[in-house]
Amino acid sequence: MNDDAALAGRILEVALMLGERSGWDALHLYDIADDMGIGLDEIHRHYRTKDDLAEAWFERADRALVRIAAREGWAALSCRERLEQAILAWLEALAPHRQLTAQMLRYKLQPEHLHLQVQGLLHISSTVQWIRESARLPESGWRREMEEVVLTGIFLSTFGFWLRDGSPDAGRTQAWLERQLRCAERLALRRPVDKAPARSGWTRSPMP
Repeated sequence: MNDDAALAGRILEVALMLGERSGWDALHLYDIADDMGIGLDEIHRHYRTKDDLAEAWFERADRALVRIAAREGWAALSCRERLEQAILAWLEALAPHRQLTAQMLRYKLQPEHLHLQVQGLLHISSTVQWIRESARLPESGWRREMEEVVLTGIFLSTFGFWLRDGSPDAGRTQAWLERQLRCAERLALRRPVDKAPARSGWTRSPMP
């Protein structure tokens, strides 16, 4: 890791630490600079806005779900199993700061932060694409578009459930996600155009 990347990572860690103390809304970039003993110009070089720090936090989760696809035996799992593990890996990466993550989302949803909401929607779309890639979903064309709509709904509903889940190791979230994926799998198999199970990306596993 080069010096710039190390400093960017350190800035994010300090932001998370201070955010836990004060709340995300009350956190200022100068608080981070003062705590680190650096100038605001160093913060600005890596993060133009406070929300860039939130986006970097979600990027960490994206990288976690991509890394899981390198596990041995990954391609031998069913698509549903790969989807479940990829989404859970994303949530697990955020788990150390779950309440702060919820505060980041509330900050984005403030009425005056419309531009942040647009950025957030774009990030959701990107994350769903990486989930599809990690799960090796094979569909294309209009089937892919339908699949993305369904997967986005499952991803967002699971994320919302997880933010409120107080069960040990988020066990209720895992059960919720499994039910959603099984339901989607059943619906995919019932489509008239997909009479053969092999046509459904939710159940087919590519050859290793």
